Amino acid sequence: MTRQRRRSWAAAIMLVLTGVLATPADAAASFPHASARVVCATKYRVTGRVVAVRRPAWNDGLVAKPNSPVDHYVHRGDVLLSCVEAIARTQSGPAYRKCGRAGSVWRVVPGGQIPATCVKRA
Repeated sequence: MTRQRRRSWAAAIMLVLTGVLATPADAAASFPHASARVVCATKYRVTGRVVAVRRPAWNDGLVAKPNSPVDHYVHRGDVLLSCVEAIARTQSGPAYRKCGRAGSVWRVVPGGQIPATCVKRA
């Protein structure tokens, strides 16, 4: 790598780290329309009979797997808050088959992650 490339690479890394490590006050100042606290208000109703909320194991990465440890169970009709989804990338086919359908999207809920095929927007 040439010296000029190293400098530009280092400058790019510093720019990214500055944005990531900025304090919340700096972030609010740079985005005047952003509120200080964003509240999650998206509700999902459980459609499966009994669905396991799974927490990714230490070696699973950020997305749960069908064999990840169970944190707790939720039942049909329960209402959960979720504003984030995690997408499981696989080499071929769906990541799981739960609640009568196949899918690869997990909804992040309090306590862990739940298959998106087992919930619908309330």
